[in-house]
Amino acid sequence: MDASKKRPILFITGAFVGNNCWDEWISFFCAKGYACSAPPWPYKDASPAELRSRQPDPDIASIRLAQLTDHYAEIANRYTEKPILIGHSIGGLMVQLLLQRDLGTAGVAIHPVAPQGLLTFELSFYKSTWHPLGLFTDSDESYLMSFEDWQYIFTNGMPYEAQREAYDRFVVPESKKVSRDGLTEAAHIDFAKYHPPLLITSGSTDHIIPASLNHTNYMKYKDSRSITDYKEFEGRNHFVLGQPTWREDADYILNWLESTTV
Repeated sequence: MDASKKRPILFITGAFVGNNCWDEWISFFCAKGYACSAPPWPYKDASPAELRSRQPDPDIASIRLAQLTDHYAEIANRYTEKPILIGHSIGGLMVQLLLQRDLGTAGVAIHPVAPQGLLTFELSFYKSTWHPLGLFTDSDESYLMSFEDWQYIFTNGMPYEAQREAYDRFVVPESKKVSRDGLTEAAHIDFAKYHPPLLITSGSTDHIIPASLNHTNYMKYKDSRSITDYKEFEGRNHFVLGQPTWREDADYILNWLESTTV
């Protein structure tokens, strides 16, 4: 595809990590001729180490999903042409919410948090979400994932040294309210409505967002006029953006975008 005709890419970060999780992806897609950006969440415009030093952070604790989706909607609206939206985890849910508003030319939801009403019976999902949701804790206090939880939720199956390096490099405090809002109307998708092309990807070893849940999300889309595709990658955990295999995923997404978008 002619670089002059390529749409810009807006990367949308998920929960628990800083927007620096996209650094390699931005370099990859920029080298392919795309203009890329990964703006931070509100109150997270600092390094992960700096944000961790502020824990507990009442500003981060106050973030809600509807506010966050509006934040990225405002950014998407600043483009002179509709961007491609690529998001991970709750960022993948926001990709779906923004496509529902027709704010992107195409979307890629990488291991997305499921929209309202979609659940799974996978035990790993409930074990992974128990602490982040903090249902019996103060929602006005931000949540900082422990290294032990990080090992289970994000980096399962990876060597200890890689888990530790990734934790120190990426982990940030998080809003419990954002996680809880995934169960509310703020996460509602009209699956019967027309939407721009959407690719949902999943990982076979993801604990917090099992592949079966992503597949259920994919199968819910009903509009026959819309392009909705699904791909499960073997051996991917929730740290999919930083695993050694990330480039294979990026290549697949690139090929999908260039064969799907105009």
